[in-house]
Amino acid sequence: MEKIFDATEFNNIKEIIYNSAKKYKDNLAFVIKHKEEKNTIYENVTYKRLLEDVNKLGTALYSLRLKAKRIAIIGKNRYEWVVSYLASLLGGIVAIPLDKDLQYGELENSLIRSKADCIIFDEKLTEQMKELQANNKTSLTEYVCMSEIEGFKSVNELLKTGDELLKKGEKEYINAEIDNNKMNILLFTSGTTSQSKAVMLSQKNIASNIYAMQCVEDIRSTDTNIAFLPFHHIFGSTCILVMLACGVKTTFPDGLRYIKQNLNEYKVTIFVGVPVLVEAIYKTIMKEIEKQGKTKLIKFATTISNFLLKLHIDVRRKLFKQIIDALGGELRLVISGGAPADPKISQGFNDLGIITLQGYGLSETSPVIAAENYKTLKNGSVGVPMINDTIEIVNKDENGIGEIRVKGPNVMLGYYEMPELTSEVLKDGWFYTGDLGKFDKKGILYITGRNKNMIVLRNGKKAFPEEMETLVNRIELVEECMVFGLPDKKEKDDIKIAVKIVYDKDEAKEKYPDKNEDELYNLIWEKVKELNKTFPRYKHIQKLILTSEELIKTTTKKVKRQEEMKKILAEL
Repeated sequence: MEKIFDATEFNNIKEIIYNSAKKYKDNLAFVIKHKEEKNTIYENVTYKRLLEDVNKLGTALYSLRLKAKRIAIIGKNRYEWVVSYLASLLGGIVAIPLDKDLQYGELENSLIRSKADCIIFDEKLTEQMKELQANNKTSLTEYVCMSEIEGFKSVNELLKTGDELLKKGEKEYINAEIDNNKMNILLFTSGTTSQSKAVMLSQKNIASNIYAMQCVEDIRSTDTNIAFLPFHHIFGSTCILVMLACGVKTTFPDGLRYIKQNLNEYKVTIFVGVPVLVEAIYKTIMKEIEKQGKTKLIKFATTISNFLLKLHIDVRRKLFKQIIDALGGELRLVISGGAPADPKISQGFNDLGIITLQGYGLSETSPVIAAENYKTLKNGSVGVPMINDTIEIVNKDENGIGEIRVKGPNVMLGYYEMPELTSEVLKDGWFYTGDLGKFDKKGILYITGRNKNMIVLRNGKKAFPEEMETLVNRIELVEECMVFGLPDKKEKDDIKIAVKIVYDKDEAKEKYPDKNEDELYNLIWEKVKELNKTFPRYKHIQKLILTSEELIKTTTKKVKRQEEMKKILAEL
């Protein structure tokens, strides 16, 4: 990938935050909404204050003898989460972001495995914290709440302690030197197929990825971001650091139901999310257009604007001003990652003049290894390799599809206390992703699926569920689906392709109020058969399971295929 924008390369996150505090000192880093009875108050945090808060909290953490120790951070996306994360990193303390939706057993196990010394938590998790204290199986010595609650230290209290220590001339934390290549982040993967692995990342890993993204993505210091991606996930935590590196203002959402309201409230210009979130925004727009009976008009206008675009005349944002205004009027950039996005949705946004890009990466690569930019928009692709990464396709089949491997400064140090697993995926500096993909003639990367999910039929032919799911998801009434291989009872050793479809209850009620579930099944099955006509014979879907119950997912909305398969086989 060529460098499009000027960016400064830093060796660690401390250098990035200090640079931003100087360069953008009066810019707003965060807007925090406080609801007090009937009043809503917005608190503005400048870049200057952000660094001051980080140094106060870090100084207090050092005074608790947490220098060179490990701090777990758990809770919803909020300002205190970011300050806790940065306070750990800028002092060389190992940060362990944890998923707030973990079951108690998984939470305790993660804390034991990571050898955490301290936990900074959201007040909604107070009962779990009391249980952890009572059971005393972890190595935790300090419990700090993000809000003020009885019986626990609070972030606010520590900020005051740190402030007093700094005023007395305590400089150990501020002067802490960062070892760029040492493990500084311990991150549990979402584990869609197996027990979660703890990925060891250094500050150099993350800093190199931030630089690579700044070189190719048009993120401006005048932008307003909304932090929808969970911070415990690598995509969310690196994304917030990219925003801070670029001098962007970040706001916090009130939840998925309020997405449209929040886009309007904060005049959001940049939205980064997983496809489920991006699709939710798009569906909201389309439903509104349908309600107003403007579907044909929009299609016609799109044809005209796309024709003009070929002549280098861009009228999209003027032509579709009313639609963009419904999303706050300022939205200009949507970045999707974490799972494959439907090309139709990306195309839909781009047609409106909202640049929509897809990226690809993993926790093990800090995370982004390939991404689209405004010069390499190619529907259905994940763009081109980042400027400091080398990507190769190995063990290719006749269609050029093979496993994706990557080499670069963002590749992890390894899996924590899992040497065998590490040696399986890290070989001679190459990280073997387990994902399947191919390059086109222009060097643009396409993901075809996961090695583990690939369906291999008796005749040696291969089917990639992810590719087929994108098409099934477009069928009317389909909310989500999972394509899988099912042992064929008639043909021993063979597999037939099946699909489990979750239908949209509300849409079914609205469009087909008189139909029962059996009739809906027949309606959807006919549509699947229609779709089969577009596939080669070996890829035909031969069985349909219909349900209105959501598929089992990770907190980043990826389907847990193994768990779903267990459930399907048990029910069959």
